[in-house]
Parts: sequence; structure tokens; C-alpha cells
Amino acid sequence: MTPLSEKLRPKKLSEISGQQNHIHFVKQIVKNGHPLSLLLFGPPGCGKTTIARAYAQSFKLPFVQLSAVFNTTTELKKILKEGQENPLFHRQTILFVDEIHRFNRAQQDVFLPFLEDGTLILVGATTENPSFVINNALLSRLRVLKLEPLEPASLEQIIQRFEASEEPLNLSQDERKRLIQHAQGDARHLLNMIENIQEGLPSQKKPALYDRNHDSHFNLTSALHKSIRGSDPDAALYWFARMIEGGEDPLYIGRRLIRIATEDIGLADPEALHHAMNGWNAYNMLGSPEGELALAQVILYLSLAPKSNAGYLAYREARKIAEESGHLDPPKHIMNAPTKLMEDMGYSKKYEYDPDTPHGFSGQEYFPDEIGRQNFYRPVERGFEREMKKRHAYFAKLRLHIKDQKSDS
Repeated sequence: MTPLSEKLRPKKLSEISGQQNHIHFVKQIVKNGHPLSLLLFGPPGCGKTTIARAYAQSFKLPFVQLSAVFNTTTELKKILKEGQENPLFHRQTILFVDEIHRFNRAQQDVFLPFLEDGTLILVGATTENPSFVINNALLSRLRVLKLEPLEPASLEQIIQRFEASEEPLNLSQDERKRLIQHAQGDARHLLNMIENIQEGLPSQKKPALYDRNHDSHFNLTSALHKSIRGSDPDAALYWFARMIEGGEDPLYIGRRLIRIATEDIGLADPEALHHAMNGWNAYNMLGSPEGELALAQVILYLSLAPKSNAGYLAYREARKIAEESGHLDPPKHIMNAPTKLMEDMGYSKKYEYDPDTPHGFSGQEYFPDEIGRQNFYRPVERGFEREMKKRHAYFAKLRLHIKDQKSDS
């Protein structure tokens, strides 16, 4: 029995629901009369296979479909060689490769000579970010179309197409709306749910589109981090919930929150790191789902905390100078002299013990003599760093005063 998703698949570009900007682009290629190789990048059920087939049909060219899941390099070479020997191949063939990202880089290189001599038009489909999974030589020969999940209006058109060709769905407006919501932009899942309704089976909500090892993991992590950095607790909670729904390891999220507390908040709120550490410990002790609330509280606290990356920038600058000056010794006066030889060489000579000075501050220099005084830490006027800025300025002024006093004496 033919699946409903296959039975209702549009045959022409003009019949496809959604992705209208990309459909317009593809139609323009057809109008120009010169087929181009494409890479269709988008989530499941957004129309990648449908667009590829309609594209081939528009040019009236032979269409061959492969799956990188099932076809090996040997099979791929055999198909390409057979096609090259076939008279039809000289008309050009459109080869559609589903999940092309599953071919490794060496396998992807097999396509290159056929694309170079123009005997093959390649249309690849991937759910993964091409920048990370397609080698540059192949990627440079493809026009990349970034497809999005289908809008509710496009899913409604697909329901109407079903009703026109099959039978009306006896659903209320609320049930119809809920059906579209459960599809989450995936036409194939929508049609699978309609099949369930036909068979009297309960429709199932689509699992969250999330892979802990791939693109969605990094995209949602970035969204969470930047929402907290942007002081938007509501957006941050949303992305946190999306990651939890997708099956992300909450301890990974907890570690990310610790990083945010030090990288984006720092000493503008010294309590931020304590909260982040406590949240991680609380989850580690309680597990899911109770421990997730502790992480949610940390997200709210970090989102509303004053932000400063002064500490982060100071450390980065210090690392850069350290890399350039790793051969330099500390000033002799701050090196210990446990032996007579070291004492004779001037180690520890004229060192001042700060707590014994009038201000508890000697004003001595601690950088290597060759690079002189550096200023890495520049506190901001936010949160607790206002106080840090005052202290920083106080010691800088006192250092100059002590230096002047020593010069006068």
C-alpha cells in the first residue's frame, strides 16, 4: 500500500505548498533552461524530495534517487558508470542523493568529475549544516537552499489537498488546529497523523527536532547563551525547555551556565558563579525532573544579573602577552632566595611585605622588567564591578603616589 505522503506528493513545482522563495528561485533556473546542481538543507518533511523530483520533471530529464544511508561508494560508482554508458545519460541525469551528509568526504569526491564534465546534475538533501558535513570542493559546486519548517498555512493546504483527493476530515476547527500544531512544520508527519485518523488510531505529537550531537544542539545552545547574555529570562527559559524536550543532558546545560556566569557576568555579580555551581550540584543530587527547576532558577538569575566581560577580556589579553613573553623571569625582588647563591644574585632583595606597610600596599612592580606595567582588567560601571572599579582606581593612584614618594627620597 502506497503511503499517503507518497500518494499526495506534488508532481509540479507550482503544486508545492510552502518554501515559496526557493520555489521561485528553482522556477527561474527552469526558465533559464540550464539545470544547476542544488543542495537542499532543511528539517524532515519540509519538501526536499518533492522539490528535487519536481525540478527533474520540469526539465524532462532522467531522475535517479539514491540514499547515502543504503548506498556504498562501490554502488555509487557503479550507478554513475552505468549512467555514463547509457545514451540517456548524455542528456544529463539529475541524481538525487538523500541524506548526502552521511557520505564521508572521500565518497563525496566521487561526484566531482561528473559535475565538472556536466554529465550529472546533483541534487543533495541534508538535515545537517552543510558547512560542517559537505566538503568545500563539492559545496562550491552546489547552490544551497535553506528550507524552513512549513508554516501552518502551508500545512492547511496539504490537508485541503488530502480532502479534495481522498475524503473530508471530520475534525472541529480546534482539532484541525491541534493537528497542524502537532505536525511542527513537517508535512510527512502531518500525513502520517491523517493516516492514523483514517485507521482510527490516535495521532502522535512529533518528537522534538533535536540531536545532541549535531546542528540543533549547537544552535539551541547558542540561543540559550545569547538570550541570557541579552538579559531576556523568558526567551532563555524557552530555549532551556526546548533543549530539555529534545533530550539534552541537563548537566551539559548546567556546565554552560557556569561558563556564562564567568564569561558574561563575572564580577559584575560575584554571586552568579555561586548560583550556577549550586544549580549544577542541585541537579546532580536530584536528577530529572526536580533538578531541572534548580537550573531554571539559575537561568532566571543569570538573565537578570548585570553583565560584564571585563574579566574574560582581561584574561584573554593576559594570555596573549604571556604567550609572547614566556621566556621572561619575574623581577628578582619577588623571587624567593632559599640558597646563599640566589641571595647573592639579588633574589628577594628589597622585597616589601605589603601587610607591614602603612596602607597595606607597597606599590611594588610585579611584571617582568622587560614588559613593564600592563593594564588588562578594566571594570565596567555595572553591578558589583562599580566597587571593583573604585578599588582598581584607588590602588593605581596609590601606586603612583608611593612611586613619587620614593623618587623624592
